[in-house]
Amino acid sequence: MQHFLPNGQVLLVRPATLEDAPALLALYQQLTTETGFLLMTPQESAALTVADEEVFLRSFCNRPQHLMLLAETEGRLVGSISIKQSGFRKEKHLGQLGIAVLHECWNMGIGRRLMTAGIRWAEQHEELEIIHFNVFANNERAIQLYRNFGFMEYGRLPQAFKQSDGTYGDSIFMSKRIKNG
Repeated sequence: MQHFLPNGQVLLVRPATLEDAPALLALYQQLTTETGFLLMTPQESAALTVADEEVFLRSFCNRPQHLMLLAETEGRLVGSISIKQSGFRKEKHLGQLGIAVLHECWNMGIGRRLMTAGIRWAEQHEELEIIHFNVFANNERAIQLYRNFGFMEYGRLPQAFKQSDGTYGDSIFMSKRIKNG
């Protein structure tokens, strides 16, 4: 699906393919150097190979229970969203969300477009009823985006993350019921 960004560029939100592995790996490697809001560190992402990324993408491609969408402008990946259905029968109604956008593309509506596409997909999913995730408590911009989409905080884990400088951060657990079972 195509959208226009405030800077006039065209944003394409599309499903990921195995051919996206090199570009997606480069995107995540850049993301880990730009922000401390991701679980993966720059050192961990630098150790990944294109083959590792292909294995990761295979867990989404051609699997209707999972979603991986990419945000692309001018042929360059600038963000992604994933929703992964639990593999356990008793949790088939749950989808875990992950989203990331390059820092230079913040405040352009890309996160909002990805969230809209992800939620629309989840609403059409046969089994999903609840989307959930956790977010760094100090990631106020992301938390506000999630609240704007109706996600609610349902818990907090103190000192869930330990940064490279030795400081700790809390994790906020958020969820949204997208349909009744």
